[in-house]
Amino acid sequence: MKSILITGANGGIGLACARAFLTDDPEARVFLGCRPNRSGAEALAAAHPDRVCVLTLDVTDPASWEAAVTGILTATGRLDVLINNAGNHKDSLLATMAVEDWHSVIATNLTGTFLGCRAVIKPMMAQRFGRIINIASLSALLAPAGQTNYAAAKAGVVALTQSLAKETARAGITVNALCPGYIQTEALGSDPAVLAELAKRVPARRLGLPEEIAATILHLATPAAAYLTGSVIKIDGGIF
Repeated sequence: MKSILITGANGGIGLACARAFLTDDPEARVFLGCRPNRSGAEALAAAHPDRVCVLTLDVTDPASWEAAVTGILTATGRLDVLINNAGNHKDSLLATMAVEDWHSVIATNLTGTFLGCRAVIKPMMAQRFGRIINIASLSALLAPAGQTNYAAAKAGVVALTQSLAKETARAGITVNALCPGYIQTEALGSDPAVLAELAKRVPARRLGLPEEIAATILHLATPAAAYLTGSVIKIDGGIF
């Protein structure tokens, strides 16, 4: 039995990942870490009551992480895959950026990833197997104006990933980062004109799908990907 924990699991990418694992592995148990707004996650759990569990998880709170990981280990005896997907952005030019918006974005995107990695490292080391996939962003590699907080946080996730991969490689744990570009989720909104304009910026001339992110994550989580660690994989339709 494989146990998977996905944070930010009520969003498009989180739910797509959960569905991919449920389809790929009939014995997988999927734990969806969410804030109180979690209708999509609860619907998926209702459809798969024996295989999906929704957890209240504040990724910025060490105690919340400890409770989530302890609960998973109690239920299944192991934790095989962590997908650090939770994130937020509060965009503005640095000159007008509120200090609170800086700290909020850093806390969720970077500190939340750190806390998640720290929470799962010991049990993964004990079982000599683990897959950590951190969702960064193309903004980490090609930082746009108006996102100094978000770009800095996601660049930090990339560096954290590469450093941690070196620390855990001998223990059978891989750590990789994905840098999605424009993916068709609620984060991009639903205005057709805006979405069409974004698609024009992509050499592939379309937006990415959450399922395309999930497919890459599914491979990274397999035993076959054991030699793939410390990698930063961009999924952006050829933007960069």
